[in-house]
Amino acid sequence: MDLEVRHLRALCAIADTGSLHRAARQLGVAQPSLSTQLRRIEQELGGALFVRARTGCRPTPLGSLVLSRARPLVAEMRSLVSEARAAATGGPELRVGSTASKALAGWLRRLRARGQDPTLHMNVSPNALLRMVADGQLDVAFVHEVEGSRLRIPEGLRLRVLVEREPQFVYLPADHPAAAHSAVDVRDLAADRWMIDPTVDGEWDAVQHMFRRAEIHPHVLHGDYHTAAALVATGEVVTICQPTAVSHSDMVVRRLRGDPLGVRLLLAARTETDLDGALPALEEAYWESARQAPMYREWLESTGTSTSSPAPRRPSRQTHGPTDAEPGSSGRLLRRA
Repeated sequence: MDLEVRHLRALCAIADTGSLHRAARQLGVAQPSLSTQLRRIEQELGGALFVRARTGCRPTPLGSLVLSRARPLVAEMRSLVSEARAAATGGPELRVGSTASKALAGWLRRLRARGQDPTLHMNVSPNALLRMVADGQLDVAFVHEVEGSRLRIPEGLRLRVLVEREPQFVYLPADHPAAAHSAVDVRDLAADRWMIDPTVDGEWDAVQHMFRRAEIHPHVLHGDYHTAAALVATGEVVTICQPTAVSHSDMVVRRLRGDPLGVRLLLAARTETDLDGALPALEEAYWESARQAPMYREWLESTGTSTSSPAPRRPSRQTHGPTDAEPGSSGRLLRRA
């Protein structure tokens, strides 16, 4: 079997995510197919590239050697394709990456109105998106950092803080007894089934920490948040949601009393130019979505935060190695954008 760029891309995805399951999800392939492909690559190269354990996959010495050569090749190929497409269409694309956010539609719309031509790559993993920016696969990434689970910031990235701490709310069935109140104590949801997406970097750890602080042990189901929303609507589960979410006839958004969960929202790029070009549109879109969410608007007004203009943010900083993101000045947590 001759090695191809797609094989190298698969190896990078496995290393970046630390899991065959998450890598397959990122690549858009079935996990058995990716496992078979990895075995063929290892046979071609003459040795194991990853140690497979219950906690995930980590590169062997041979794997680290191969990855050190594969990453620049993959990045160079992506740059070649991007430059060729730009030359063919007469203008550069802005390659945007993001975790889930209600602000996305407004952000893309504003970028187009300002003469940019954005493409979009979604991923539940902020760390995977940051790696893609560092590798030249994306120009900017809008990501969240879950409180207590610092992101792994690749060398050379520049960061801007959009929101220092965004509180996380909860989705409840509309007929849930706690739905009668605008703020809900997490202890009042101890008897409910919760659904959490364990593939979101840091989310499961943060929710477990919240449960421990509240001294509750609810039953937890694992699933993505699209499935969770559908199950909330039928009364099966409750789930964490972004504060920009809105209530519907069969499910409602409520604040968690004491704001036990929060995230920091970040924009990352390799250059100040890319940050300056993308951040103003993102700020406008985010605060527009905040104004359209009654529960979040109420929370912002109660804390004295204006929804008519962007909140103060830190200047950008450049990392000098693969280090954790610095914590917020409050020392509090950082989630899904």
